[in-house]
Amino acid sequence: MKTELGLRNRQRVRAVDLRVLRRLLRYLLEHHFRHEHIELGLHLVAKAEMAEINARFLRHDGSTDVITFDYMDKAPAEATPALAQREAGPGLHGEIFICLDDAVTQARQFRTTWPEEMTRYLIHGLLHLHGYDDQSPAARRVMKRAENRLLRLVKAQFPLRRLARRPSRRKLRPRNPPW
Repeated sequence: MKTELGLRNRQRVRAVDLRVLRRLLRYLLEHHFRHEHIELGLHLVAKAEMAEINARFLRHDGSTDVITFDYMDKAPAEATPALAQREAGPGLHGEIFICLDDAVTQARQFRTTWPEEMTRYLIHGLLHLHGYDDQSPAARRVMKRAENRLLRLVKAQFPLRRLARRPSRRKLRPRNPPW
């Protein structure tokens, strides 16, 4: 299995431990989204950038929690839950954009934590890349069940609170001391 991952943190809403996020992502890819070849970009963005992406590529106004771009060449008939339930496929290629502002807001609304909400968005994006669709109510229910199941499995393996990087407690010393 060849895996190429790119993680970019382009937001300042919350400090995220990218090492923990990379481990969590690798766990999901190795245990739940097995493919022969994976090329994935994961971008953590703020509300303004997400609104720009949403307007430019999807022609929607405002921010949203997660946007997924699937770069696999699939015929529309192939992108079904049957494809999503395959053990392994030829490849998973795409980008997932997650808005941390929305994760914080929705975490308050649903009485959870922003790391858990961010992980839910990551799983949601991976499910889209794996062939799941949420355009109809029936498909949305199927996808939501898969999302909830995977989130439970991830929470059993990872303390999601570790995604929140704590500010450093060490005192900063000037690079050029005055003496």
